[in-house]
Order: sequence, then structure tokens, then C-alpha cells
Amino acid sequence: MLNGKKIIFAAGGTGGHINPALAVAGEVRRQYPDAKILFIGTAEKMEARLVPAAGYDFKTIQISGFNRVLNLNGIKQNIKTLSHLLKSSSQAKKIIREFAPDVVIGFGGYVSGPVVRAAAKLGIPTAIHEQNAFPGVTNKTLAKMVDAVMLTAEQAAQYMQPKNPVIVTGLPVRGELLEADRDISRAELGLDEKPLILSMGGSLGAKAINEAMLEVISNRWQANNCTFMHATGKDCKDFPERLAEKGADLNTKNIIVRDYINDMHRCLAAADLVICRAGASSLSEFQALGKPSILIPYPFATENHQFHNAKALADKGAAIVIEEKDLTSAKLMQQIDTLLESPGKLDSMGRAAKSMAVTDAQARIVEVLGKIAK
Repeated sequence: MLNGKKIIFAAGGTGGHINPALAVAGEVRRQYPDAKILFIGTAEKMEARLVPAAGYDFKTIQISGFNRVLNLNGIKQNIKTLSHLLKSSSQAKKIIREFAPDVVIGFGGYVSGPVVRAAAKLGIPTAIHEQNAFPGVTNKTLAKMVDAVMLTAEQAAQYMQPKNPVIVTGLPVRGELLEADRDISRAELGLDEKPLILSMGGSLGAKAINEAMLEVISNRWQANNCTFMHATGKDCKDFPERLAEKGADLNTKNIIVRDYINDMHRCLAAADLVICRAGASSLSEFQALGKPSILIPYPFATENHQFHNAKALADKGAAIVIEEKDLTSAKLMQQIDTLLESPGKLDSMGRAAKSMAVTDAQARIVEVLGKIAK
């Protein structure tokens, strides 16, 4: 139980770490309105904007990651990181002592390390949540000292040495996604009965996916057997112009190009096939809505964790994986054509994705925190 308890959330760097933490904090707030919540992050990353906007108290420490490229700039960054590590430990201890939490949970990112480690050394109950099928270095290290290790994917357990048995909770998914309706969403988007192929590469875009989809759309739009919705990312403003140069009619109803998708719940609910990277949060959303996918993992993700995320779905028959080194527009077109010609295959992939979904992850995580809190 967390009635009247004080909880510290440590999360930072990317939305993949921050959004699940915010979802769990929201569940704590819903179940236990008198609980006190404090987030710790960095002043430079997304958490500095997202956390206060969600209405939570927020403190910062100085922390950064090591550069694995050992050139002059990399060495300079690593010296700065070592300096930050020394400072961050004392900064974390100071904040923890002042707030006096009953439990501390880390959701990944560099900031989790010094905060959770400091709390554990101070004898405060601690927990971590790992979003990926292949855990990051920070969480692999912390697993040995925390009271509870929670996982999105059971596969991650083989890479960790926790002092207590791991708990598979799944990854929190936004409520608006769980409540999204396919028919209503398609009507709101003005779609007809043709299958919708939703493709994207993240908020900044993925060059490899953009280039492949440029060829796919320009070669397939006239077949008029599906609708393409492609999000280019904010760093690829010339995509529509290049598509038009290849002869595509951007005024046709079966081509929709955006730079960013602000209504993901609507677009994802309406989609019949999704093509994108393999971030843990995205994959949990596909599972929750039962969406078949073609996944192109980001090859430079830490420990290649996106490949492991994608493989977890592929092994269950929920996704097709194309590694970026093997990606060509011809190969992608072939996979799309095969799936469009086999609606039964799309349905079975969607059912497999749905079978992997955990839709009460927030509540499961809150329950664990209640059990370990002092």
C-alpha cells in the first residue's frame, strides 16, 4: 500500500524511459491521492519539459553517458562524464535525504544509476523497470542491488543477475491508446475500406525508412489497393517534394504524408500494418492494439536492444524483422505485397501481437512498489 508514502521516480533521456514512468506515477496518483511523488532527472533532456508539464515535482542532477568512440571528442566527453558521476552521487544523496522517500524506482537512462544506487546504499527500498528485451548497462548493474526488478519482456531476465526473482509486469501503455476504436478512428481520418499502412521512423525520422518508403509509395500508390500514411520526422521536410518528383499525386486520398503524428492513438487504431523501428514503447502499443508490423530495428541502439525487442515479437509470429543492413525498397515492397495478398496472415500476426499484450502494467508496477515500500 502506498497511502501517504513518498516515492521517487528516476527516469530520463528519452520518451521510452520517461513516458512509462509518468504512466505509473499517474496510476499512483489515481489509487493513492495522498502519496507524494518526486521525479529526478537532468536539466537538459526531455524530462525537464515533460515531467513538470504533467504536474509533478522535479529535481535535477548532473549526469551524462560515456562515448564509446575513443577519438579526441570522445575522450573529452568521457572525462566530463567521470566528473558528472562524482557530482551526481552526492547530488542524488542530498535530494534523497531531504525528500526521505519510502521507495525509489528507476526507469532507465543515465540518471537512474546514481539515484537508485544512492537510495540502495541509504537502506531505502528500491526497484527498477527495464523496458527492453535486452537490458541496458545501467539496469544490469542495478539489478544486483535493488529489491525488485520488473521487466517488460521475460527474455531480459537471462541477461541479469538480480538478488530477488524478476517480475514481468509489461510496459505501461497510455490510456487513450487502450480506448481507441478502429472504426471511429478510420472515420475521423476520412479513410475508406482499403487497408492502411502506417510507416514512421520516430520524431526526428529515420533516413533508411524514409528512403525505402519513398520508393515503395512512388511505385505502389497507383495500384490503389491500400492507403499509405507516412510520418517523415521533423528532419525530412523535402519528402513530399521528392515523392511528387517521382510522379506521385499528393492530392490522392491514398497518400497521407506528415512530418509528425500527434494523434498516434487514432492513427495506430486505424492501421492494418505498421512499419517502423523497434522501440519498446512502440512495440507495447502494437501489442495492446493487436497490430501486425514490419520492424526495422535501429542498428546503433545500445547493445542492439531494438533487434532483441523486434525478435521477441517475430518469435511469436507477430512481426517481420528486416535489419537495416538488409533493407531495400524491393524487399520491403515484397513483404508488403505478400501481406496485402494474405489478409489471413495479417490477422494471425495481429492476434499473436495481441496475445503478448499486458494492459494493466501500471497497476502491476504500483502493486510491487506497495509491497516493497517501507
